Amino acid sequence: MFLISLIVIEVATVGSLPMSNTQTMQQPAKGSRRLNGCENCNDGKDTDIIATYTDVSGVVQISTIKSKDLSDSWVWENPLDRKHEWRKDRLEREGSLQQVSSGSEDSNRSSMDEQKPGEGVSHKYQQDAQISPVKLKRRQTRQIRKKKRTGELMRQDKETENQMQAASIQRSKQLNTTTRGKYGIWKKEYENPNSDSTLKLMRDQVIMAKVYASITETKNHMDLYNSLNKCIKENQHAIGEANSDPELHKSALERAKAMGHVLSEAKDMQYDCAVVARKLRAMLQSTEVAITALKKKSAFLIQLAAKTLPKALHCLSLQLTTDYFLKDHGSKETVDRDKLENPTLHHYAIFSDNVLATSVVVNSTVFHAREPEKHVFHIVTDGLNFAAMKMWFLANPPADATIHVENIDEFKWLNSSYVSVMRQLESARIKEYYFKANHPSTLSAGDENLKYRNPKYLSMLNHLRFYLPEVYPKLDKILFLDDDIVVQKDLTPLWSIDMKGMVNGAVETCKESFHRFDKYLNFSNPKISKNFDPNACGWAFGMNMFDLKEWKKRNITGIYHRWQDMNEDRTLWKLGSLPPGLITFYNLTYPLDRSWHALGLGYDPALNITEIENAAVVHYNGNYKPWLELATIKYKTYWSKFVKFDNPYLQLCNIKLMIDP
Repeated sequence: MFLISLIVIEVATVGSLPMSNTQTMQQPAKGSRRLNGCENCNDGKDTDIIATYTDVSGVVQISTIKSKDLSDSWVWENPLDRKHEWRKDRLEREGSLQQVSSGSEDSNRSSMDEQKPGEGVSHKYQQDAQISPVKLKRRQTRQIRKKKRTGELMRQDKETENQMQAASIQRSKQLNTTTRGKYGIWKKEYENPNSDSTLKLMRDQVIMAKVYASITETKNHMDLYNSLNKCIKENQHAIGEANSDPELHKSALERAKAMGHVLSEAKDMQYDCAVVARKLRAMLQSTEVAITALKKKSAFLIQLAAKTLPKALHCLSLQLTTDYFLKDHGSKETVDRDKLENPTLHHYAIFSDNVLATSVVVNSTVFHAREPEKHVFHIVTDGLNFAAMKMWFLANPPADATIHVENIDEFKWLNSSYVSVMRQLESARIKEYYFKANHPSTLSAGDENLKYRNPKYLSMLNHLRFYLPEVYPKLDKILFLDDDIVVQKDLTPLWSIDMKGMVNGAVETCKESFHRFDKYLNFSNPKISKNFDPNACGWAFGMNMFDLKEWKKRNITGIYHRWQDMNEDRTLWKLGSLPPGLITFYNLTYPLDRSWHALGLGYDPALNITEIENAAVVHYNGNYKPWLELATIKYKTYWSKFVKFDNPYLQLCNIKLMIDP
C-alpha cells in the first residue's frame, strides 16, 4: 500500500483527471498500465493506491484506486527526491522558455543558477518550478499552435492586400485622367473643400477688385483705380480657361499675392460695408441679365443646329436626285398594288423628308421582322425630296418587304378649303409670326419657347398623321412611325392587340407631374378647362397603332378640324402636332406597355440603359438627333448600326465621317 503524495494529485489534475468524487477516480482504463516511476510496481502486479483530496465542499476525502486504472499522465514521485526533481524541472522549463524569449530567459537563468533550490526562491519561481512535464509540453504545444495561427492570419492579410492592390490597379486603368488635377473617383459631396483653393481665391479677388475699382473711380482715387485694373487683367490672364489649380499659369500664386496687397490697401482706404453691399448687388443683377441673354442665345443656336440640314445629308439628297433623273428611274418603277391595299398585311406609315433617317427605320424594322414579306412601308415625302427618296429605295430595296414612296404635293384633296392648318399657315399673322424680324419672336424681345417656332410646324408632313383614313382608305390598321426611331424587336404582335374600341394605341409618358395635359394645353382658357382634365396622362407620337375603322366611325378628323379652327389665334396651345393629338384622341387612346416604346434619347443623357435595350422601339425625340453632331454619343450606336456605310452614295458624301468623326 502506498500513500499518494500531494505532487501526485497535482499531476493528476494536469492530466485532466479531476477527482471530484470516488466514482470519477475509479473510471476503468483500457488495459493494465504500469505506474511511471514506481520501482515496486512490477508488470502484471496490481497495486492499490490511497489518494487524499478535498471535495467541492472542502471536506477531506480518502479514496482507493488501482494502479492499472490510471492513465499515462500519472507520474510516480518519491517525496525524498523532490529537491532533485525541482532542479530537473527547472532546467527543462528554462530550455523550453528559451525558444520563446531568449533575452529575458538569459537573465532569469543566470539569477536562478546562482541560487540553490529552495533557498531564496521567489514565490513566482516556486510556482514555475512545480510545473509538471505534461503541463510544460501542453504549453509548448499551445505556443506552436499560436505561432501557426499567427502565420495563417499574416498570410491571409497578405493575400487580401494583394487583392486590394490588384483591384486598385484595375480601377485606375478605368479612371479618366484627361483633365489634369481632377483624379478623384468620389462623388462631389466627398471632394476636398480646399481643392482648387488658389483658383477660387483668384476668382473671388477679381470680384472684389471690380467692386473696389468702381468705388475708387467715383472718389477719383485714380492711382488705386489703375492698380486694381492692372491686377484684374493680370489675374484674368493667369486664370485663363483653367478649371483647377494644376491648370493655372505658373505665375498665378504671385499674381494672387500681389492682388492681395492691392485689395488690402483698397480696403483700408475705401472700405464701407453699405457701399460694397450695393456694388455686389448691382454686379449680381447685371450677371443675371447676362446669363438670361446667354440662355436665349444658346436656345436659339441649339434650335438652329438641330434643324439645319448637315452638309453630308444635303449631298446625299442631291446625288440621289441627280441619278434618279439621269437614269430615268421614274418610268421603271413597279409596285405590287395588291399588297399596298391588302388589309391582312402589316402596314407602316412614315412621313419624312430625311432619306437617311427613313432608311434606318425601314432597315431596322425589316431586320427584326420574322416574316418581312408581309410588311408594307408607305412613305410620304415632299416634292423636294421625292426623287431622292425614290432613288434610294430603288437602289437599296429591303429584302422581301414592300416599299411605296409618295409625294405629298400630289394629294389634291389636301388643300386650304378642307385642311384647317393649311388655311392658317397661309394667313398673314402666321407669316409675320415666323418671318418678321421686328416681331417679338426675335431673341431680344421674345418670351415664348423657341421650339414652337420651328419651321417643321409649317410642313404638312407634320400634320398628315391626322388624315390617315384619307391617305389609306382601304386599310383597317396602320402603324405610324416617326423617322427618328429605331426598331429593336419584331413589331408584328402589335396588330394582334385588342385596343378595346380605342382609336390610338400609344405608350403613356406621364411621370408624376411631367407630361400631363397641363404641360401642353392652356387651362386658363375655359374651352380647355371645361373639356379636359389637367392631370390626364399624356402620350407620345412616334410609334402609334391606329384603328382606321374606329377612326372613321368616330369621325376623328372632324374632331381635329373643329379644335384647329378654335385655335386659330394660338390661345389654346402653341403650334405643333402633339397638343391637337392629345385633344383629338382624348379618352380614345389605349395605353400600350412601356416596353414597346422608349423615349428621350434625343434630350435626356441619363436614361436607363436596360430599359433602352429591352424596348421594341427607341425614339430620339428632342433636338439631339443621331445624325447630328449634337447627338449623345452613348446613344448613337443604336441608330448607326443600321446605316450601311459601305453604300456608294454614303461613301461619296462622307456620311460615316459625319456620324462617327
